[in-house]
Amino acid sequence: MIYIIEQDVLNRIQQLLEFKHWTLYKLAKESNLAYSSLNNIFNRQTCPTVVTLEKICKGFNISLSEFFSFDTNPLRDESLTFEQQDLLNSYNELSSQDKLLLQAYLKGLRKK
Repeated sequence: MIYIIEQDVLNRIQQLLEFKHWTLYKLAKESNLAYSSLNNIFNRQTCPTVVTLEKICKGFNISLSEFFSFDTNPLRDESLTFEQQDLLNSYNELSSQDKLLLQAYLKGLRKK
């Protein structure tokens, strides 16, 4: 039974990482955790401590309660389609310079 819970926690973290298009390194940076700590959790398939999980949630900007609400995605904006949300997530990961380039490209496409 404990293994299932551990696996559920790891799967949830992986789901949120994929949704945001983040790597473990990005999560470590956003959560103020050592990358090696997060990497060890996944490599060893162990459940993070409550303190570590709180930091992970803070990195994702969600609460522990939202994290454990497995039937919903706390990162998803329900007013957007999945395609729009995916585009927004991708945009948010771009550098400032790349955002400017994308905006210029989109303006060019709209003029056609």
